[in-house]
This record gives sequence, structure tokens and C-alpha cells, in this order.
Amino acid sequence: MQRIMIGAGLGVAVIAVAAAAGLAMGLFDRTDAPLGPSAVNVEGSDLGGPFAMETHDGRRVTDATLIDGPTLIYFGYTYCPDVCPFDVQHMAEATDMLADQGVEVKPVFVTVDPERDTPEQLGYFVEAMHPRMIGLRGSEEELKAAADAYRVYYKRVRDPEDPDAYLMNHTAFTYFMMPDGIAGLFRNGYPPEETVREVMRVLEARGLAG
Repeated sequence: MQRIMIGAGLGVAVIAVAAAAGLAMGLFDRTDAPLGPSAVNVEGSDLGGPFAMETHDGRRVTDATLIDGPTLIYFGYTYCPDVCPFDVQHMAEATDMLADQGVEVKPVFVTVDPERDTPEQLGYFVEAMHPRMIGLRGSEEELKAAADAYRVYYKRVRDPEDPDAYLMNHTAFTYFMMPDGIAGLFRNGYPPEETVREVMRVLEARGLAG
């Protein structure tokens, strides 16, 4: 199925990969299992944690009610000009590929730009990407709590030529979550086939697939 890619042309997206990505790689990269080149083995780490936010269609959820099975989570924003649409599209493709193998995963998109990503805008984005994708947004306090739990960096960067325009620097990982915690982490630009392979590896090891 062809996915619609949505972005706003404010220039090349700026992704914070120095300190934040280094933190994730340094603390969580484990090599005790076979992984694709875009996957980071974080199974068993403490990445992730409690949060409470609102879905694009107005439902109040927590991490416990949302992550009730295999779940893919991505932090980004709908006005991202190039990185987020590709990564989220890959997440959507992986969701469909896993469904073809009899595995249902829940794709989730968390906005780091709740000021512009209204429920309507967020709903338009996620529904265009995948019919089962859930968009999450919250107050600044709620977003910070979720970002801290997942060690996500985000920061507003103003356009010097237009004070009303801005981009959001942010880390760009896709988190593979299970009800008992983190099960995998995928770097920006990962192929959906690798996501599928790693999700299946974890589920088969737990006796949940295959």
C-alpha cells in the first residue's frame, strides 16, 4: 500500500544525533544477539517508563493501557520536512509486513511539537500513514515526562529570517516495546525489512510467534 508522506518545507531537518544518539548507543547497545545493522539490542534495559498522554482522537491513555502487546513508537512532529515522514512510513510498512506474518503490532507516533500538532493535524498525519496508527500528544509537562523516560532529545530551533517559523531538533529512533519493557531500538533510516526481522526474532525467542 502506498503511504502519503507529509512535511513542511522549512529546509533540511535538523536531527540531534551527537549527545543524544551517543547516549543511547553508549548506554544501551548490547551485542549478545544477532542484529541487523540498523538495530540496537536494548532488551532488558530500563529504557521507557510511565507516561500519560492523549490520542489524536481524544482518548486518555497511559503507557500501561497503550502498550498491551508488541508496539512500535516513534517521537517526531508532523511538520518535519523530510526525516519523520520517511521513518514513520517505514514503521507503517513494517506493521503491514508483520501482519502478513500473523503478528499484529501497534504503531504509535508521539509528537514533540504539540503547539502546532493539534489533534486535527496529528490525526490527519497518522491516518494518512496507517489506518491503525495512534497519534499521541500532551502538555509540555507530559511530553517532557515521556521524553525523559525514553531519553528523547528535542528542542525548538527558530528560523533567523522568520521568527514565526521553526524546526524541532530531535532524536530519531523507533522503539520496539512490549508490556514488560523495551525489546528493541532501531536507528534512523532503518529498512522495514530489518524491523520485521528483529521483531520476529524477539517474539520467536519468547515463544510468541513462529
